[in-house]
Amino acid sequence: MGKCVDSQCSAFQHAIALLGRPWTALILNVLQQRPLRFNELKAAAAGPTDKVLSTRLKELEAKGLLARSVEAGPPVRVAYSLTAQGKAFNDVAKAIERWGRAL
Repeated sequence: MGKCVDSQCSAFQHAIALLGRPWTALILNVLQQRPLRFNELKAAAAGPTDKVLSTRLKELEAKGLLARSVEAGPPVRVAYSLTAQGKAFNDVAKAIERWGRAL
């Protein structure tokens, strides 16, 4: 059996705290496919309010997990895409899915 993860490790605690925020994992997962505009993301996530979605997007951008791009208008268009660090969540999501199927 492999080495266990140190659950007291600050990196582990930080990741768990981030993923424990409502809608965070879902947003990261939905954006794995392609960049989306706010309303597209809201529809794909099917759940968070505008305020919560906006807050999570700002948090994820501040953490370096997603990038916000603005296209000049009119109308101005804003799209959200994952950074390389955000795309790395896909491996975590797959591991969580495997674990969930085994429950």
